[in-house]
Amino acid sequence: MIRIAMRLLGTGAALALAACASAPLHYYTLVAPAADTPVSSAPPSLPFELLPVGVPAQVDQPQLVVREGGQGVALLDSERWIAPLNDEVRSALSADLARELHSQDVSGLPGNDKPLLRIKLDLRRFDSQPGSYALIEGAWSVRLLRGQHPAALACTSRVTETVGPGYDALVQGHQRAIGALAAQIAAAARLLGTGQTPLCPAG
Repeated sequence: MIRIAMRLLGTGAALALAACASAPLHYYTLVAPAADTPVSSAPPSLPFELLPVGVPAQVDQPQLVVREGGQGVALLDSERWIAPLNDEVRSALSADLARELHSQDVSGLPGNDKPLLRIKLDLRRFDSQPGSYALIEGAWSVRLLRGQHPAALACTSRVTETVGPGYDALVQGHQRAIGALAAQIAAAARLLGTGQTPLCPAG
Protein backbone atom coordinates (compact mmCIF):
# COMPACT_ATOMS: atom_id res chain seq x y z
CA MET A 1 0.00 0.00 0.00
CA ILE A 2 2.82 2.38 0.86
CA ARG A 3 4.51 1.71 -2.49
CA ILE A 4 1.26 2.27 -4.36
CA ALA A 5 0.64 5.51 -2.47
CA MET A 6 4.17 6.72 -3.23
CA ARG A 7 3.73 5.88 -6.91
CA LEU A 8 0.44 7.77 -7.04
CA LEU A 9 2.02 10.74 -5.29
CA GLY A 10 4.91 10.70 -7.71
CA THR A 11 2.57 10.46 -10.70
CA GLY A 12 0.48 13.36 -9.38
CA ALA A 13 3.54 15.54 -8.89
CA ALA A 14 4.77 14.72 -12.41
CA LEU A 15 1.39 15.62 -13.90
CA ALA A 16 1.33 18.89 -11.97
CA LEU A 17 4.80 19.79 -13.22
CA ALA A 18 3.83 18.86 -16.77
CA ALA A 19 0.74 21.07 -16.54
CA CYS A 20 2.84 24.01 -15.34
CA ALA A 21 5.40 23.44 -18.06
CA SER A 22 2.72 23.26 -20.77
CA ALA A 23 1.26 26.69 -19.93
CA PRO A 24 4.08 29.27 -20.10
CA LEU A 25 3.20 32.92 -19.50
CA HIS A 26 3.05 35.27 -22.49
CA TYR A 27 3.34 39.03 -21.99
CA TYR A 28 1.97 41.74 -24.30
CA THR A 29 2.31 45.50 -24.68
CA LEU A 30 -0.02 48.03 -26.28
CA VAL A 31 2.90 50.24 -27.34
CA ALA A 32 3.22 49.70 -31.09
CA PRO A 33 6.69 49.33 -32.63
CA ALA A 34 7.85 52.73 -33.88
CA ALA A 35 8.59 51.38 -37.36
CA ASP A 36 5.00 50.15 -37.70
CA THR A 37 3.42 53.52 -36.89
CA PRO A 38 3.05 56.07 -39.73
CA VAL A 39 4.56 59.47 -38.94
CA SER A 40 2.25 62.44 -39.41
CA SER A 41 3.30 65.08 -41.95
CA ALA A 42 1.58 67.88 -39.97
CA PRO A 43 3.73 70.70 -38.52
CA PRO A 44 4.89 70.45 -34.89
CA SER A 45 2.33 71.28 -32.23
CA LEU A 46 2.54 72.50 -28.65
CA PRO A 47 3.90 70.15 -25.97
CA PHE A 48 1.22 68.15 -24.22
CA GLU A 49 0.52 66.67 -20.82
CA LEU A 50 -1.31 63.34 -20.83
CA LEU A 51 -3.09 62.69 -17.55
CA PRO A 52 -3.51 59.17 -16.09
CA VAL A 53 -5.91 57.06 -18.15
CA GLY A 54 -8.99 55.43 -16.67
CA VAL A 55 -9.98 51.90 -17.75
CA PRO A 56 -13.14 49.87 -17.02
CA ALA A 57 -12.96 47.82 -13.82
CA GLN A 58 -14.01 44.68 -15.73
CA VAL A 59 -10.76 44.59 -17.70
CA ASP A 60 -8.44 46.17 -15.13
CA GLN A 61 -6.59 42.88 -14.62
CA PRO A 62 -3.02 41.65 -15.22
CA GLN A 63 -4.51 39.00 -17.53
CA LEU A 64 -6.13 39.57 -20.91
CA VAL A 65 -9.93 39.53 -20.55
CA VAL A 66 -11.72 38.29 -23.67
CA ARG A 67 -15.33 37.80 -24.65
CA GLU A 68 -16.74 34.30 -25.07
CA GLY A 69 -20.08 34.02 -26.82
CA GLY A 70 -22.75 36.60 -26.14
CA GLN A 71 -22.40 37.30 -22.41
CA GLY A 72 -19.42 35.29 -21.18
CA VAL A 73 -15.87 36.46 -20.58
CA ALA A 74 -12.66 34.59 -19.87
CA LEU A 75 -9.65 35.63 -17.81
CA LEU A 76 -6.59 34.27 -19.66
CA ASP A 77 -4.16 33.41 -16.91
CA SER A 78 -1.30 32.60 -19.33
CA GLU A 79 -1.77 35.76 -21.45
CA ARG A 80 -0.84 38.93 -19.56
CA TRP A 81 -0.08 42.61 -19.95
CA ILE A 82 3.51 43.59 -19.22
CA ALA A 83 2.24 46.49 -17.04
CA PRO A 84 -1.14 47.48 -15.52
CA LEU A 85 -3.64 48.07 -18.31
CA ASN A 86 -4.16 51.77 -17.54
CA ASP A 87 -0.39 52.31 -17.74
CA GLU A 88 -0.22 50.33 -20.99
CA VAL A 89 -2.99 52.41 -22.59
CA ARG A 90 -1.40 55.65 -21.39
CA SER A 91 2.07 54.69 -22.67
CA ALA A 92 0.68 53.68 -26.06
CA LEU A 93 -1.45 56.82 -26.39
CA SER A 94 1.45 59.06 -25.32
CA ALA A 95 3.76 57.56 -27.94
CA ASP A 96 1.11 57.84 -30.67
CA LEU A 97 0.26 61.44 -29.73
CA ALA A 98 3.94 62.41 -29.75
CA ARG A 99 4.25 61.07 -33.31
CA GLU A 100 1.00 62.65 -34.48
CA LEU A 101 1.76 66.05 -32.96
CA HIS A 102 5.55 66.03 -33.58
CA SER A 103 5.70 67.11 -29.96
CA GLN A 104 6.64 65.89 -26.50
CA ASP A 105 4.70 64.52 -23.55
CA VAL A 106 5.92 66.77 -20.72
CA SER A 107 3.96 65.00 -17.97
CA GLY A 108 5.96 65.05 -14.73
CA LEU A 109 8.45 67.64 -15.98
CA PRO A 110 8.91 70.99 -14.21
CA GLY A 111 6.24 73.46 -15.27
CA ASN A 112 6.70 76.87 -16.89
CA ASP A 113 4.53 79.64 -18.27
CA LYS A 114 4.54 78.44 -21.87
CA PRO A 115 1.30 77.25 -23.56
CA LEU A 116 0.51 73.59 -23.00
CA LEU A 117 -2.10 71.09 -24.16
CA ARG A 118 -3.61 68.94 -21.39
CA ILE A 119 -5.17 65.69 -22.59
CA LYS A 120 -7.32 63.27 -20.62
CA LEU A 121 -8.86 59.92 -21.59
CA ASP A 122 -11.29 57.71 -19.68
CA LEU A 123 -12.06 54.43 -21.41
CA ARG A 124 -15.59 53.14 -20.98
CA ARG A 125 -15.09 49.97 -22.99
CA PHE A 126 -12.06 47.86 -23.87
CA ASP A 127 -13.53 44.81 -25.59
CA SER A 128 -11.52 41.89 -26.96
CA GLN A 129 -12.95 39.13 -29.16
CA PRO A 130 -10.14 36.94 -30.54
CA GLY A 131 -10.54 36.30 -34.25
CA SER A 132 -13.19 39.01 -34.52
CA TYR A 133 -12.58 42.52 -33.19
CA ALA A 134 -10.78 44.85 -30.79
CA LEU A 135 -12.92 47.76 -29.58
CA ILE A 136 -12.23 50.82 -27.46
CA GLU A 137 -14.70 53.50 -26.49
CA GLY A 138 -14.02 56.44 -24.25
CA ALA A 139 -14.48 60.06 -23.29
CA TRP A 140 -11.56 62.39 -23.89
CA SER A 141 -10.79 66.07 -23.56
CA VAL A 142 -8.14 68.50 -24.75
CA ARG A 143 -7.53 71.76 -22.92
CA LEU A 144 -5.22 74.60 -23.95
CA LEU A 145 -3.48 76.03 -20.89
CA ARG A 146 -1.69 79.35 -20.62
CA GLY A 147 -2.41 80.31 -24.22
CA GLN A 148 -3.65 83.71 -25.39
CA HIS A 149 -7.16 82.26 -25.70
CA PRO A 150 -7.50 79.22 -23.39
CA ALA A 151 -10.02 76.76 -24.77
CA ALA A 152 -11.18 73.19 -24.33
CA LEU A 153 -12.98 70.41 -26.18
CA ALA A 154 -14.62 67.27 -24.75
CA CYS A 155 -15.68 64.37 -26.99
CA THR A 156 -16.39 60.65 -27.08
CA SER A 157 -14.94 58.19 -29.57
CA ARG A 158 -15.55 54.57 -30.48
CA VAL A 159 -12.99 52.67 -32.57
CA THR A 160 -13.34 49.06 -33.74
CA GLU A 161 -10.59 47.10 -35.50
CA THR A 162 -11.10 43.73 -37.17
CA VAL A 163 -8.58 41.15 -35.97
CA GLY A 164 -7.48 37.70 -37.07
CA PRO A 165 -7.10 34.61 -34.89
CA GLY A 166 -4.63 34.55 -32.02
CA TYR A 167 -3.75 36.85 -29.17
CA ASP A 168 -0.93 38.59 -31.05
CA ALA A 169 -3.46 39.73 -33.66
CA LEU A 170 -5.86 40.83 -30.93
CA VAL A 171 -3.23 43.01 -29.23
CA GLN A 172 -2.18 44.46 -32.59
CA GLY A 173 -5.83 45.37 -33.17
CA HIS A 174 -5.90 47.29 -29.91
CA GLN A 175 -2.64 49.01 -30.90
CA ARG A 176 -4.28 50.16 -34.15
CA ALA A 177 -7.40 51.29 -32.28
CA ILE A 178 -5.35 53.41 -29.87
CA GLY A 179 -3.43 54.83 -32.83
CA ALA A 180 -6.71 55.81 -34.53
CA LEU A 181 -7.94 57.43 -31.32
CA ALA A 182 -4.65 59.32 -30.99
CA ALA A 183 -5.13 60.69 -34.52
CA GLN A 184 -8.59 62.01 -33.57
CA ILE A 185 -7.31 63.64 -30.39
CA ALA A 186 -4.27 65.10 -32.16
CA ALA A 187 -6.43 66.67 -34.88
CA ALA A 188 -8.39 68.54 -32.21
CA ALA A 189 -5.25 69.43 -30.25
CA ARG A 190 -3.56 70.97 -33.31
CA LEU A 191 -6.55 73.25 -33.95
CA LEU A 192 -6.78 74.32 -30.31
CA GLY A 193 -3.06 75.03 -30.29
CA THR A 194 -3.41 77.43 -33.23
CA GLY A 195 -6.43 79.26 -31.81
CA GLN A 196 -9.01 77.52 -33.97
CA THR A 197 -12.24 75.85 -32.81
CA PRO A 198 -12.23 72.08 -33.42
CA LEU A 199 -15.27 69.82 -33.60
CA CYS A 200 -15.66 66.35 -32.19
CA PRO A 201 -15.04 63.56 -34.73
CA ALA A 202 -18.13 62.29 -36.50
CA GLY A 203 -19.50 58.97 -35.28
